[in-house]
Amino acid sequence: MQQEITAQELDTEGFIHEKVRDIQTAVGTGLAINALSGGVDSSVVTMLGHRALGERLRTLFIDNGIMRAGEPEQVVGFFKDLGVKVEIIDARREFFAALKGVADPEQKREAITQTFYKDVFGRAVKESGAKYLLQGTILTDIDETVAGIKRQHNVFEQLGINPENAFGYRILEPLIQLRKDGVRKLGKALGLPSELFDRIPFPGPALAARVIGPVTPERIETVRKATVILEKILKGAKAFQYMAILHEDRVTGMRNGRRDFGQQIEVRCWDSVDARTATPTRLSFDILEKIAGEIVDQVPGVVSVTYNIACKPPSTIEAI
Repeated sequence: MQQEITAQELDTEGFIHEKVRDIQTAVGTGLAINALSGGVDSSVVTMLGHRALGERLRTLFIDNGIMRAGEPEQVVGFFKDLGVKVEIIDARREFFAALKGVADPEQKREAITQTFYKDVFGRAVKESGAKYLLQGTILTDIDETVAGIKRQHNVFEQLGINPENAFGYRILEPLIQLRKDGVRKLGKALGLPSELFDRIPFPGPALAARVIGPVTPERIETVRKATVILEKILKGAKAFQYMAILHEDRVTGMRNGRRDFGQQIEVRCWDSVDARTATPTRLSFDILEKIAGEIVDQVPGVVSVTYNIACKPPSTIEAI
């Protein structure tokens, strides 16, 4: 594995020059393809690839049905303004079919990985003739996967998996020496707007990582609506990351004087620098009450809202 480069050590212009050259050397006169989710890592690697290859980089947004509200349109709009064409691939039916009846966290991640890399992306790569996939794997992804904490969907070679044999294309990972704070610094240097390089992190398995138990369109919609409320209220909190998580067990509640056997949303909000360790943000009780009140009022079926106060470790930032 290559040597870690901390955010403090990172010479952004030198790094950009080196990685642009590496991408150009690897791809040669051919084509590369990449998946843009709109997260910090994928946005930065898209701009690196665009600078290296221009129109020889085909950028796709995979609409898997498990993203946040309005994400495809918002991300495509951001990159259109940056001069990068992004194609939206509608793969919602395939992802929900792969996730049907899957509750185990690792099996869920594996279903998403296989659907993404072998089916949806494998098809796109074959159609395009590209031999390389450019992706934004960072050092924390590798650390957590190799340590067995949780399988990150974008880690292969470090687990002894050859992507060329498994999927039919090679993977280029220009950000694997960096952690999140370094990637943000790089994004700013590449000219990304702060709305992109300063976004809160979002997991590769998307909202499926925030649904405990089986993933269905209905359960995703519940956590999606809670996420809209939470992100609106905490936008100015200056926290590292915040999220709404839908629990599997139903809990007893009350509405209009009658029992309402409903669902529970867990709220997490973290202070961290690089995601290796994290502590719960000390939100005021007024903010917590506002979050709970709006979620219970506006998200159908939710009767309980909790706040996680365990540190990482032993907790992790995402629930699964």
